[in-house]
Amino acid sequence: MKPNSWSKKLSWLGYVAATLAINVPREPSGKLPTLGWNSWNAYRCDINEQHFLDAAQALVDTGLRDAGYNYVNIDDCWSERTGRVNGHIAVNKTRFPDGIDGLANKIHDMKLKLGIYSTAGTLTCAGYPASLGYEDVDAADFAKWGVDYLKYDNCYIPKQWQDEYMYCEEDGAKIGPNGTCSRSQNPRLAPAGYDWSKSKSAQRFNRMRDALAQQDREILYNLCIWGTADVTSWGHGTATSWRMSGDISPRWRSVTHILNMNSFKMGAVGFHAHNDADMLEVGNGDLSPAETRSHFALWAAMKSPLLIGTDLRRLSRRNVELLRNRRLLAFHQDVRHGGPAAPYKWGVNPDWTYNSTHPAEYWAGPSTGGHLVLMLNTLGVTVRKTAAWGEIPGLGGDRYRVTEVWSGEDLGCLDEYAVDVASHDTAAVLVGPRC
Repeated sequence: MKPNSWSKKLSWLGYVAATLAINVPREPSGKLPTLGWNSWNAYRCDINEQHFLDAAQALVDTGLRDAGYNYVNIDDCWSERTGRVNGHIAVNKTRFPDGIDGLANKIHDMKLKLGIYSTAGTLTCAGYPASLGYEDVDAADFAKWGVDYLKYDNCYIPKQWQDEYMYCEEDGAKIGPNGTCSRSQNPRLAPAGYDWSKSKSAQRFNRMRDALAQQDREILYNLCIWGTADVTSWGHGTATSWRMSGDISPRWRSVTHILNMNSFKMGAVGFHAHNDADMLEVGNGDLSPAETRSHFALWAAMKSPLLIGTDLRRLSRRNVELLRNRRLLAFHQDVRHGGPAAPYKWGVNPDWTYNSTHPAEYWAGPSTGGHLVLMLNTLGVTVRKTAAWGEIPGLGGDRYRVTEVWSGEDLGCLDEYAVDVASHDTAAVLVGPRC
C-alpha cells in the first residue's frame, strides 16, 4: 500500500473548517478528539443507571475528569427491546428509573457530559430499536434529554439502503498483497475514482447529521461505521470522528491489526476530524503492561478518541497513571497542532508495508511541547532502537533537549536517542528546542 491516500486527504485539511459537520457550532467540542468512558467493553448489555453514576464518580475520584476525560457514554441496550411507543424509542425504566434525562442531570451535576447510542439501521447491533427513518424524532429526544454525544452504529441495514459497491478495507474485504484488493476476489469492489460521499452509507449517516443540526443543543457526532465506504474521504463533512476499523478486542493482535490499518490513514486526521481506532482496552483482557502502554501511547499519538472501556472501580493505580500521562494527553489535546503523529519508518518491514503483525514502529509528530517520537517493538524480544533526528520530518541533524514521556525525566541535550525497548513496549520522548 502506497501513501497515495495521504496525498488525497491532506488536500482538504486546509479548508476543513469550511466543510465541518452542520451540527458543529462555531466553537465546537469536537475540534479535539474526545476523552471519556464508554460502557460496552465493560458491561455489554448488562447496564443500568448505577453503572454510569459509578463510572462518573470514578472519573472524579481518580482525577481522570480533571485530566480531561469528561464524557460518560451509554452504549447499546438502553431502551425497551419491544419497539417504539407513539413513534419514540422507549427508555428501559427498569435499568434507568429516572430516564435518560434524569441520568443526564446527575452526570451534568458532576461536571461531566452524557453520551448515548443508536444505529443507522432498522435495529441496533444488539437488536434494539434504531434510528433509520426516525432521525428527526430521535435527535429531538436526545436533545430534550440533555444528551451531549451520539455514537451511531452500522447494523441491520435494509436492502434498499445497502451500497452498490464495497470498499477495499481489511475488515470487510478480501485483501491481497500489501493490503490491496482485486475484483477477482471482490466482485463488488468499487471502480477507481468512485465518489463514496454520494454512497448510500454517506446518505444514511448524513440524515442523522442533519437532524442533529436542527436541535438547540450541541450533540457531538461519532460514526461507528467500521472503516467502510471510504469514510476517511467524507467523514469530516458529516461528523467529528469515525471508526476506521472493525471492533477492537483486548488482545495484542487486535491492537497491532488496528494500528496497521490506521497507519495508512493519518492524512485524514486534523482539527474536527479524527479516525476512531475504537475504545481503549486498558485494564481488559490479557494485554501485558508493556502492551497496554503501547496501546495507549499509539492511540493518543494517532489522536483517536480515547474512551476508556473497563470497570473504572477496578482500574489499577498503574493504569490510572497511564491514562493520566500529561505529556501524551497534551499532545492529544494540542490546540495549536491538529495533526497526529505518523509513521516515518516502518522498522521490521520496508516502509509502507501493510502488515498486521509488524506494523509501522517509528512514529513522530509536532506539538506545542515539542516533537513526540515513539518507537514500538513488535518483536518477542528486547530490541535496541534509535531515533535519529535527521530521519524525522520537521527535525534535522542537530542536538535537541529531550524529555522521556513516561517518567518526565530530562534526558539532556542529545543528537539522537537510543534505548533498549522490551517486547511489545514503546519508547516515547518529546524532542524539544535545539541546544
